[in-house]
Amino acid sequence: MGITYGESILIKMTPEDINAIKAKMEQAGIKNRSAYIRKMARDGYVIMLDLSDIKEVIRLLRINSDALTQYVQKAEESGAASLEDIKKLQSQQEEIWEAVRGILERLGNIA
Repeated sequence: MGITYGESILIKMTPEDINAIKAKMEQAGIKNRSAYIRKMARDGYVIMLDLSDIKEVIRLLRINSDALTQYVQKAEESGAASLEDIKKLQSQQEEIWEAVRGILERLGNIA
């Protein structure tokens, strides 16, 4: 069962208007013009977030998680922990936190 739409709205636009809409759609990564125009008409704006930072944080978390797992196994086997390993993990944690702070700051600035 599909979506049933009510009435249609016909609007006339200049070629410049259409080109401007196409450019904004391309910039936002939206391909469906009707969906874009409906969204803009209802809400007045479309927010596209660059979430590449989040992908980087996930990558760093995976690396850090793997390192922690190896570190725990090493500590369990030998009963000792290396100060060098601890400092490396601390550095990686700080890098992750810096990335998270940057993401939160950018998200906080969205108006």
